[in-house]
Amino acid sequence: MAIDVTMPQMGADMTEGTLVRWVKQVGEQVDRGDIIAEIETDKATVELEAYDSGILAKQCVAEGETVPVGEVIAQLAAEGETIQGEPDRKPPAETPARRTLDADTPNPAAAATLDQAETAPPPPKEVEDAHVPIGPNGAEAAPGTGERLRISPVARRLATEANLDLAGVRGTGPDGRILRRDIEQAVRDKTAAPVAAPVPPPPPPAPAPAAAQPAAPTRPAPAPVAAQAGTRVEELSRMRQAIARRMLASKQQQPHYYLTLDIDMTAALAFREQLNASATAEQRVSINDLIVKACAIALERHPKFNAEFTDSGLRYHEDINIDIGIALDEGLIAPAVLHCNRKGLGRIAVESKDLVARAKEGKLRAEEYSDGTFTITNLGNFGVETLIGIINPPQAAILGVGSVMAQPAVRDNQVVIRQVMKIALSADHRVSDGAEGARFIKEIQGLLENPASLAL
Repeated sequence: MAIDVTMPQMGADMTEGTLVRWVKQVGEQVDRGDIIAEIETDKATVELEAYDSGILAKQCVAEGETVPVGEVIAQLAAEGETIQGEPDRKPPAETPARRTLDADTPNPAAAATLDQAETAPPPPKEVEDAHVPIGPNGAEAAPGTGERLRISPVARRLATEANLDLAGVRGTGPDGRILRRDIEQAVRDKTAAPVAAPVPPPPPPAPAPAAAQPAAPTRPAPAPVAAQAGTRVEELSRMRQAIARRMLASKQQQPHYYLTLDIDMTAALAFREQLNASATAEQRVSINDLIVKACAIALERHPKFNAEFTDSGLRYHEDINIDIGIALDEGLIAPAVLHCNRKGLGRIAVESKDLVARAKEGKLRAEEYSDGTFTITNLGNFGVETLIGIINPPQAAILGVGSVMAQPAVRDNQVVIRQVMKIALSADHRVSDGAEGARFIKEIQGLLENPASLAL
């Protein structure tokens, strides 16, 4: 029986995604865990992982096509199996949809669209690969140059809509491929650039007068007046729009309460130095790795902060998947280090580095983008003393982390210098109360001030 691969839901507010590139082609073997395709959401490009094995029998969506969450994008089949007919298109799912075994909600309109797409003559190969001549204003051929650029279908569409000259756009994708983020950055640069006032053409020569008269002075044409002096409007990127929607929904729908606490990190820094003295480059532990491990232990002991509010009650998550905030040029994303409750400090350190690197390359996996259960946002590297975050819905809490700073403290009636870090818990008051929040961050404090417990 054919296995349907559907557009996954990567984020609570994701309703559709764009298939940027097929990694596996029809007829190729797909094993569980293989990357099938790259999916573009409002905030990231994510690698779609196979959750079953089989032969890729059909690609139901073309590169560059945007489809709703839950819609069939491909079918896997056993070797030698023939797929009859077309897969039913499914409506958008309300929960993360990775795959379904059988289509249960026919969609004749979408199926008709698919029929038309598959009966149409195939496009030339170079168009499929987006390896086409590119010219000014989004055109595919540069007049007189014949220069060829690699560009994704989505990027080409955005460039055309923005009337953008691609000659000066540098691609950051593989082999210099121009991606959506490159077009969005070029549009922002174009918008930010000052626009010179158009110079009026010279007036046509006046006919010779019947009688010689002095020529009337020519009055210069008025320069165009800006809509509002001293301001400019920068169009919002899709990522910024997504951030705005999610943060507004969080503040409107989740009643926040806030708790702050100082943590003496002197012992934790010494413990980290001792660990890193014998660690490989990949295993070197950061301060944030210590915080992730401490939070994982505290979440096991205080599971309400690893839950989420639903109309039918609190939904508790068995796994502890901790999102870490990563600042990109386009905005902030928060992919998850998965199963932190099952991993030691060294493993968390290795996976955190890998997660940050792949986030910057646009190579996150779907579950890293959608399965987070708790978030840490850390601006310590910027010297920020206190950071109070906004909850990442539908999670129940977020921990804001500031910089470790040398401060005077009283120990045994003596004033000494200690390395102090401020943390701030923002929590959903529908899920927990202030006293529970206080016990939770005190647990984190105790773990970090006695760091040997992190290695157990």
